[in-house]
Amino acid sequence: MEKRPTQLTEKCIVRTCDEVLERVRAEFIEMPGLRLTREEVQRLCGVEERLSQAVLDALVDAKFLSRKSDGVYSRLTDGATARLALDEYATRTKRASQLQTL
Repeated sequence: MEKRPTQLTEKCIVRTCDEVLERVRAEFIEMPGLRLTREEVQRLCGVEERLSQAVLDALVDAKFLSRKSDGVYSRLTDGATARLALDEYATRTKRASQLQTL
């Protein structure tokens, strides 16, 4: 006889997935330049392979992470994109400052 999950079990699984997603997101935010494989996320969070992959896929779909050709995940805003955004911000701030002194 196949055991079907109860509603309570299903809610716990969803909550666990959300907690893992937030944990992974927080790790990437707190450590700029962080690069992790699926296996490393699995060990970091103490979860099974399917859950770690689902979390990473969700973060890629949300345009928070990108997956490189070597299977490593990193933030989309790391590297050149982040530098470009900072450069644009610095340029706008400098212009605003110059206009205020006129």
